[in-house]
Amino acid sequence: MKPIVLFGALTITMVSIFLYSACTPDSEGPKPNPIKPPPTTQTPMDIYLCFGQSNMEGYIPIIDGIPVEIPAEDKQDVSDRFQVLAAVDMPDLERVQGEWYTAVPPLCRSDTGLSPADYFGRAMVEGSSDPNVKVGVIVVAVAGCAINMFDKDTDVSESYLNAQQNWMKNIAAQYDDNPYQRLVDMARIAQESGVIRGILLHQGESGKAGTSGANGSDNANWAAAVKGIYDDLLADLGLPANSVPLLAGQVVGNSSSIINGLPNTMPVAYVISSQGLTAAGPSGNNALHFSYEGYRELGRRYAEKMLELLSDEE
Repeated sequence: MKPIVLFGALTITMVSIFLYSACTPDSEGPKPNPIKPPPTTQTPMDIYLCFGQSNMEGYIPIIDGIPVEIPAEDKQDVSDRFQVLAAVDMPDLERVQGEWYTAVPPLCRSDTGLSPADYFGRAMVEGSSDPNVKVGVIVVAVAGCAINMFDKDTDVSESYLNAQQNWMKNIAAQYDDNPYQRLVDMARIAQESGVIRGILLHQGESGKAGTSGANGSDNANWAAAVKGIYDDLLADLGLPANSVPLLAGQVVGNSSSIINGLPNTMPVAYVISSQGLTAAGPSGNNALHFSYEGYRELGRRYAEKMLELLSDEE
C-alpha cells in the first residue's frame, strides 16, 4: 500500500505545482506599456488634461456691456465620441463632478464660455486614424491666476490664494481651493476609461513665489514652475517621466518670449501659435482674451500639433 500512498501524494504535489505555475505571472515575461491602453471591450478613449487661466476656462466676451453667449451652432452636432469629464458640479447643466458627458460647451464650469478645448476635441475626433476612438478632456482653470495656483506644494498655492481677491477665491473654492489636486483626482477617474495622451496649457506666464505683486509677474521662474507641475502630475498619475507631451498656447498677440522658450526647459513641450488670431475686443479684458473664432482656431492648432505627434508614434 505504501507505493500507492506515495503515488497519490506525488500526484497531488505535481497538480499543485502545475496550478501555481499556471496562475502565477511570469516575472521574466513582457511588461505592459503604461502609456498604451489596456485590453478592453469598450471603445478606447484618449484623455487630455487642460489647465490654465481664463483663456482655458473660456472667456465670455463683453460687447457694449453685454456678455456674448456661446453661439448656438457651437452647441450643435457635437459628436458623442468627444467627451468631457466634469471637474465640478454643474446643476444647471445637469452635470455631476467626476462623470462623463458629451462635450457640449461650456466645458470648464457653467459660467464659462467656449474654450480652446472645445475645438481641440472636435478636431481630434475628426483627425483620428481610428474611427472608433473617443476623445476625453478635463478642464480645470482659474481666471487670472498665476502659475502658483497649480503648484502641488500647498504652502505655495495656499499662500498665493490667500492674497487674492474674493472673485478668484470663489472660483478656486469650486475646486476645494486646490485646482492641482482636483485635476489629479479627475485624471485618475479618467484613467479608468482610457489613457492620458497629452496636457494642454494656456496660462499667461505670470507668477512664482517671490515675484513682485500679489499676482506675480513675468519672470524666468515660470518655465521651471510649469515643468515642476508637469513632473508632479505624471508622478501622481503613475506615468513615466517625459512620456506625455505638453502643448502650451501663446497669449493674444503672440508676444511672450517666456512661453516661446518653454521647450528649452521641457523637451516634451510644444508651443502653439496664436499668430493672427483675433481678440475679443480692443480694450480691457477683451484685449487679453480671444474672440470665439480665435478660440475655435486655437483649439484646432492644438489638435494639429497633437495629431502630428500621435502620427509620429505610429
